[in-house]
Amino acid sequence: MIYVVSRSRSVALICMNSHQYVGTNVGTQKQGIEPMALTALKVKNAKAGRHVDGRGLCLLVKDTGARTWVLRMQKDGRRRDYGLGPVAELSLADARDAAAALRRQVRAGVDPVAERRMARKVVPSFEAAARHCYEALKEGWKNRRHANWISSFENHVFPIIGTRPVDAVDSTAVLEVLSPIWLEIPDTARRILQRVGAVLDFAHIKGWISGEVSLRSVRKGLPRQTEKVGHLAAMPYADVPALLAKLVAASPTTGRDALRFTIYNAVRSNETRFAVWTEFDLDKAIWTIPGERMKARETHVVPLSAPAVALLRRRWNERTSDDGLVFSNDGEKPISDMTMTKLLRDAGITGVTVHGFRSAFTDWAAETTDFPKEVADKALAHKLPNRVEAAYRRTDFFDKRRDLMTQWAAYLDTAQAEDAEATPMREAA
Repeated sequence: MIYVVSRSRSVALICMNSHQYVGTNVGTQKQGIEPMALTALKVKNAKAGRHVDGRGLCLLVKDTGARTWVLRMQKDGRRRDYGLGPVAELSLADARDAAAALRRQVRAGVDPVAERRMARKVVPSFEAAARHCYEALKEGWKNRRHANWISSFENHVFPIIGTRPVDAVDSTAVLEVLSPIWLEIPDTARRILQRVGAVLDFAHIKGWISGEVSLRSVRKGLPRQTEKVGHLAAMPYADVPALLAKLVAASPTTGRDALRFTIYNAVRSNETRFAVWTEFDLDKAIWTIPGERMKARETHVVPLSAPAVALLRRRWNERTSDDGLVFSNDGEKPISDMTMTKLLRDAGITGVTVHGFRSAFTDWAAETTDFPKEVADKALAHKLPNRVEAAYRRTDFFDKRRDLMTQWAAYLDTAQAEDAEATPMREAA
């Protein structure tokens, strides 16, 4: 049925079903006229308005003379118009074929509009999506350690799946990323799994992924992380001085400096990696680590030994800013959590973690010094398990800890130079 309504001097036609009525207004409609299909000549000479071919296919002619094919369909009580293309590109026969194909799609449950939108959509790579996610979320992070999470992607994720479209990253791809590091660096691997999930959720919200991606099955394809895996063997304290000698003998790099500094102070690797210049008072040989960077969430004051201060003064002369990261090439981007571990692997040292040097320090203090265990525990920033005892213990043993760290540094520097030259370290970051 077609209603022809006169509006000023132009003609508006409404396509309904497949019957056709022609007239200058509703009052002059004539019933009983058979549908009048368009012809190539009618298409060429059609005036401004909407002209019906049949089964919802219409020719839309604008006042400018532009001619476009439109298919009107109704499904689930909703009527929609689908543009098929201009007459200049689609002949009448082509338009009918396109309309027939579109009807079949709709009957099959396909949404042509959504399909076209997906075809036009530009899906970024996983790396691009991760960086967009990082930029969007980082301002809400209070802990600087969390704000630098992108470095874990740069070291472990981007080299493997960074170039893949983000909508092509699934559980299998994530398993490919995690398999090499799941047991080697379990804590980092678990954090990467969580962060990849956050990126995929972000991509879904942005419309880059049509549906939410579940990574719950990833762990089923990975071996169980036991407590033994999380606490790899520490280097015997008797072997640590030889390692320090090798680090000193090799040309200085940010990674080597960070590893030496970590061992001198028996701190966690992240406490070194994210240290900034404003935390240090080199004249007083004190390093104050704020509570938000500590595992126990309490401020930790570290008495610095002479070799540690000398290392810092050298790096201070090479700094890029007065308040940036100490162990960084640009003062902004921290070294990777694998940089120090790689130095150990390059030296042929396996089965030892950077964290294990804290255990070596503990063993050395217990077996070779007379310092009470409480002093060594405080040097490691261990939290007392007994809350009552912790509440009554007001001292932080600072002076005793300074003596302890001085003796530890002196012990570390006892190795002979020839020990270092026996197994030279390869260049590394």
